[in-house]
Amino acid sequence: MKNILIGLMLRPKVGHAWGKENRMKVFVVGNIAMDQTLAIDQMPREGASIFGVRVSSDLGGKGTNQAIVLARCGIRTILVAGIGADVQGRQMRDLLEREPVIGRLLELPDCASDSTIVLKDAAGGNANITTVDCARRLEPADVRPMIADATRGDMLVLQGNLSLTTTAGIMEEARRKGVRIVLNPSPFDGMITSLLPGLDILFLNEHEAEQITGTQDEAAVTRLLALGIGTVVLTLGSRGALLGTEDGLVSVPARSCHVMDSTGAGDTFQSVAIGSAVLRESRIDARDLGIAANAAAITVAAGSPSPVGS
Repeated sequence: MKNILIGLMLRPKVGHAWGKENRMKVFVVGNIAMDQTLAIDQMPREGASIFGVRVSSDLGGKGTNQAIVLARCGIRTILVAGIGADVQGRQMRDLLEREPVIGRLLELPDCASDSTIVLKDAAGGNANITTVDCARRLEPADVRPMIADATRGDMLVLQGNLSLTTTAGIMEEARRKGVRIVLNPSPFDGMITSLLPGLDILFLNEHEAEQITGTQDEAAVTRLLALGIGTVVLTLGSRGALLGTEDGLVSVPARSCHVMDSTGAGDTFQSVAIGSAVLRESRIDARDLGIAANAAAITVAAGSPSPVGS
């Protein structure tokens, strides 16, 4: 996760209207991985052999990225994830302890800790290859004790790294407790569409939206709202984002910036939007997405990531 000062954008100041203590908890249940970032000139074609430069070895994984940014925003954030009983697992524990995140990591025997290879090209684009052995080993029975202290009004954030059975089981437990559910269906699996009806908040990109609805932009958001989803945030890259609620659709522009590295931009956007709404004790609106767009612009313009805590 890039060492950017996202928390400074939202963390309440003493005496500010946001400065009152907010004890709401956000539980992020997802994956934790070690990112190995390689810089290359351009993405390889099939069968190609290319040169690369190792840029960094850093804490990552979508679940971990989202949890770290939320915690840096001043939100009480608990990360629940599976981890291997290996050297890399111990290294990831040490890195996570440097962050303001409450880590609840379940050590899984006979399972190698998850890793991600990030290919970063000269244009600022990236491609990720992620292992999910630990993430897919998590079962609902493993997670329930980790979220036992969740209460009505708290929030659960999920991604697409867990098995469908585990994701469904955790969502069922959250609804029983009166916990709001946020889903970011990435990496995308078409079967996850069965879990969309009745969601509180859905964050997704234009490719995922088209795979789910067969449509794009406003039409896609309208179809997703028809499933009973409370808030839909559709990210459109350089075109910004669309916000859909029962009050209608709002377009929020992206912030123009020089793209150095887009790794983690989507996770930053999502978590800052959530963090802003939580601190304001309101539903996500265009103001929150504007703040999130600024944060994402800082992320992609920040260049190469540096080790967490450095």
